[in-house]
Amino acid sequence: MSVILTTTEDSTHVITLNRPDKRNALNDELIAALKDALREAAADETIRAIVIRGAGKDFCSGADLSALQKIASASFEENVEDARSLAELFELIRNVRVPVIAAVHGRALAGGCGLATACDLVIATNTARFGYPEVKIGFVPAMVAAILRRNLGEKKSFELLTQGFEYSAAEALALGLVNKLFDEETFDQNVAEYAAVYTNVSASAVAMTKSLIYDIDAHSFSDSIEKGVITNANARMTDDCQQGIARFLEK
Repeated sequence: MSVILTTTEDSTHVITLNRPDKRNALNDELIAALKDALREAAADETIRAIVIRGAGKDFCSGADLSALQKIASASFEENVEDARSLAELFELIRNVRVPVIAAVHGRALAGGCGLATACDLVIATNTARFGYPEVKIGFVPAMVAAILRRNLGEKKSFELLTQGFEYSAAEALALGLVNKLFDEETFDQNVAEYAAVYTNVSASAVAMTKSLIYDIDAHSFSDSIEKGVITNANARMTDDCQQGIARFLEK
């Protein structure tokens, strides 16, 4: 059985974590398959959005038992290599040209919560649960800290990463870690409609906006404004912008 399933609906590519009996727990095979699927979708110019979701009752429960056993017996160098593989997945999500949307139902815990947080957008059912319980076993959700810290202030990031509690979808929405909540009964339709928004806007403008948002993280205000100037000028030269201006002026 494949650890992921992929389908394309109109211009939305859906990647489904397919280990429902393991609550879609992350292992080497699943992480590698996710990276391959993201690269393949990003290379398809007809794809306008990517959705990551989970099969069965949960989005993703984090590392599976075999992965934890591997960590416990690995050398420092082996653990660095293993951690870097997940870090590469988080970076890849930010580097692909199209929006990557996490569609969360059930639980998104530990590495699963990290995977959702790493996505550009997060939508969830009203009953979804989130959390970073790693601290309870002496583990550190270290790579996702770089993302969480950019989403939240220091104090809330510190609380979530060091207390290990689960929090509700409503709490995640209030924190800004989730964009939209939907009823569980209509979630499939809501996911499709949310992603389909990207069929009605400029693909080049979205790609350039995504790159700019993440690029300015490491720069001063003045440098960020200047990067905005260059991006704005580049956008004006695209076919999408030229055609959009023409349509607007014809009205």
